[in-house]
Amino acid sequence: MNKFLARVKEFFRKLLVSLKRRPQIIPMIALAVSFLVYSLNLMNISDTTAKIQGPGMGLCGFATMLFSMLSFVCFLNAFPKRKKANVPMLVLMFVMLGVIIFCDVFYLNAITNALTRSENPIVLSKTTLYIAKANNMLNDHIVLLGISIALVALLPVYGKLLKKINTSVQVEDNGKMDAIELSGED
Repeated sequence: MNKFLARVKEFFRKLLVSLKRRPQIIPMIALAVSFLVYSLNLMNISDTTAKIQGPGMGLCGFATMLFSMLSFVCFLNAFPKRKKANVPMLVLMFVMLGVIIFCDVFYLNAITNALTRSENPIVLSKTTLYIAKANNMLNDHIVLLGISIALVALLPVYGKLLKKINTSVQVEDNGKMDAIELSGED
């Protein structure tokens, strides 16, 4: 049991060391999760677009998918290895994330308008349950994008806090450290 706990402790120590070296991994994971939430629920978005057929809904779905991938690429280019952050790429990424949030809000408004219109409103039933799923997913996607934006913006703050954490390994002394000769002379 002690060996297992020692391995788990060492795993988390190594994980913390890697986060200290590259703290941008944290917002990158958040961006990847928000992209996966949208892309894995794309069927609900497509079915909702086909059912409602509101103006600009298909374009919003396309723009969200496109800018999600491009913002991830911009993020990867904004933080090259062993170099300072590339500020134009960060600005471009924030603009793209803003466009994604705008498209999500526009799509949510189109769903709300289709459900509450006076002529021929769409009624949610078992066959149109995907509309409610798309609505909930878009709200979750906006929250995840907000968290991702906050993590990228606060990267310098928690990057410095991570560097203050002591991750060094304590080496035990057997009491004979003075007997070790460092020079090769006899």
